Amino acid sequence: MSNITLYGIKQCDTVKKAQRWLTDHQLAFDFHDLRQDGINNTMLSDWLSHLDWTVLLNKRSTTWRQLASEQQQDLDKESAVALMLAQPTLIKRPVMYYKDHYHVGFSASAYHQLFLS
Repeated sequence: MSNITLYGIKQCDTVKKAQRWLTDHQLAFDFHDLRQDGINNTMLSDWLSHLDWTVLLNKRSTTWRQLASEQQQDLDKESAVALMLAQPTLIKRPVMYYKDHYHVGFSASAYHQLFLS
């Protein structure tokens, strides 16, 4: 087991970029597919103890655009969590766990600073 865990969906282009970057820099990581391996309330609660729900909820996703307007309006943490548990594709990807911290999204420069600086 590595000390890096990458959470995402294997078809996601941004997740693929993060995986490629880690592999190219010979950094071992475990991958957790949110669609295949799932997500539960305990896992999401842990993430939300480190991250704000507004950072984790992907309002640019196709899944978000397909939600009913009633679901999109008047969101709070509780309703956002329920949506993300029901539809994991609403979670911004990738989520990376490394050294007791969570990082959301992918940026080569951010990864470089985190791992190689």
